[in-house]
Amino acid sequence: MEIKEILVSQPQPAVIEKSPFYELAKSNKINITYKPFIKIEGVSLKEFRSQRTEILDYSAVIFTSRTTVDNFFRICEEARITVPETMKYFCITEAIALYLQKYIIYRKRKIFFADGQFDHFMESILKHKDEKFILALAEPHNPEIPETLKRLGVNHASIIFARTVSADLTNIDLANYDVLAFYSPNEIAALTAHYGQKDDMPMIAVFGDKTAEAAANAGLKVYAKAPAPGTPSMAKAIELLVQAAKSGKELEPLEIGASHVAEDFIKAQEAKPVKKVRAKRKPTTSATTKA
Repeated sequence: MEIKEILVSQPQPAVIEKSPFYELAKSNKINITYKPFIKIEGVSLKEFRSQRTEILDYSAVIFTSRTTVDNFFRICEEARITVPETMKYFCITEAIALYLQKYIIYRKRKIFFADGQFDHFMESILKHKDEKFILALAEPHNPEIPETLKRLGVNHASIIFARTVSADLTNIDLANYDVLAFYSPNEIAALTAHYGQKDDMPMIAVFGDKTAEAAANAGLKVYAKAPAPGTPSMAKAIELLVQAAKSGKELEPLEIGASHVAEDFIKAQEAKPVKKVRAKRKPTTSATTKA
């Protein structure tokens, strides 16, 4: 079979030529359609206040998405909270860190970011364990980060700044597509809630272990996954799938196992030897005094 039509569950890029899918579509003569399966709605100021959290009582904020960045600063503006310049920000990717420039002056001494990998992100947070963190979340969310922070004794408050709801999918005919690309478990939930479990479902491509796990649990067959060795991005994973289809290779769904990344990280931290703190020696004083 040939792959000609791909649906990506993301908003259409403002500049198509800068999209990672642009070269994929151009070089392989395929069509890319952008249609989000979910949308994010920020919580009201009243809902935020009902969580009984004073932002100024904390010294750092953890962000895992641009959506939570937008809604954190929206709430601060509505509540007339001036975020101090001393506030530190921890982002799971550099892209989210750079996005902060929309709201603050970018300074390396207060913005920290990882490469998207769970363990690297948690390590950057643990290096500043003495901070008081706000974990900015959208509901529903992946429980791995809040549960790991709790088990490792990191002082934090998990605060909901937005909620994810299903988008209007009534005008999408799945029969028009060969591949559906999803980036979050919430998108998988929206797909199955609207369409159920169809036998003729298009091939599924996923980004992230939790998205893959959600697809497998929903009975969907995953044919492309990123990030993984050789497929650092969704565009690359789909490109390899398209090339395999062009070559006439029989396409087989991937085996998807449960993700244990959080548990593995916690065990690794618990296995580390405890650093011994040396007692400071008291300065010696002279036993003789002048008469």
